[in-house]
Amino acid sequence: MKCHWCQDGSLLEHYHDTEWGLPCHSDKLLFEYLMLECMSSGLSRKLMLQKREIFKACFADFDYKAVAAFTEEDVNRAVDYPGMIKSRRKIEAVVSNARNFIKLQQEFGSFDQYLWAFTGGKTIIYQRHLDGEWLTKNDLSDRVAGDLKKRGFKFLGSTLIYSYLQSVGIINDHMPECGMFEKIGGVIV
Repeated sequence: MKCHWCQDGSLLEHYHDTEWGLPCHSDKLLFEYLMLECMSSGLSRKLMLQKREIFKACFADFDYKAVAAFTEEDVNRAVDYPGMIKSRRKIEAVVSNARNFIKLQQEFGSFDQYLWAFTGGKTIIYQRHLDGEWLTKNDLSDRVAGDLKKRGFKFLGSTLIYSYLQSVGIINDHMPECGMFEKIGGVIV
């Protein structure tokens, strides 16, 4: 059995089966997932997955060092790219976030070390989730979002960060009946 939101053979199901919730420790992928959340503000995950190749083309295959060096010309090129979300503010936020991402790497050794330190390196399973309560944000996402905001990150509030923590495997929110739930595991709190 799989989580109820992805049982239609679509792009979402493939994402669920191959990426969503698997513990991620690659800074490149952590940046990509974070920027997908940044771009998704107010939009659906499915749309982000549909536009992922466009984002890769616009954001140098999510190479955060290259994105951090973007100029106004690069931002304009992204805004004008066919199929791109036409939000200059989001695109500028991705560039700014890439610069802040690098600062965090320099401070903590890697973004991975920074992010996973919030849970002591563990994947979390919330008892409330097991009891049937579905969250869209919580104390952990509030803390991470607050710290990122303090460090200059944009378009990444608590709800988007909760979604991000799910996607990178820090929070295991697969349904308990889903085969991925047991595969990923975690510590119940």
